[in-house]
Amino acid sequence: MQQAAERSDAMLDAVLKGIDPDVRWAHGPTTTRACGVTRRRAVMTVVCAECRQTFLDRAETFWRTNDYRIKAVNKDEKFPAVYAVYAVTKNGCGVSVSFRGKGQAFLEADSPCVKSSKAAAPTVEPNGPAYKDVYPLPGPMSVPNSGRARVAEVLSVL
Repeated sequence: MQQAAERSDAMLDAVLKGIDPDVRWAHGPTTTRACGVTRRRAVMTVVCAECRQTFLDRAETFWRTNDYRIKAVNKDEKFPAVYAVYAVTKNGCGVSVSFRGKGQAFLEADSPCVKSSKAAAPTVEPNGPAYKDVYPLPGPMSVPNSGRARVAEVLSVL
């Protein structure tokens, strides 16, 4: 499971790096199931309703450029989402980005079935607040004042 968790982390880190301008994010909880692992990232930058589709388009473009296969696109105005599967290695990893309440984006990566073992916490430090052992994560409006200034900057660029 550790290798699957690391692969999931790499997928999430890559798509976050592929979104321009940068957004603040924090680690979400890691969950394991009978034979797989799910890693999560919560975007702590508020993405206004008018900018959500652009955010999703950038994630989708990144995935298509990097040989991911898009499984589904949800064009719901309030809670849009894109679901993709990494296709180059045909290893069955799935990755998604979706919007939930207050314009907060969430990314998830699911591994295929792998041999059960422990999965260590992600090693990459978030570029936003680190909420160790906090669940559920605070909403995007609870970022520090410096983060709020960054929100205005991000929204003006999108």
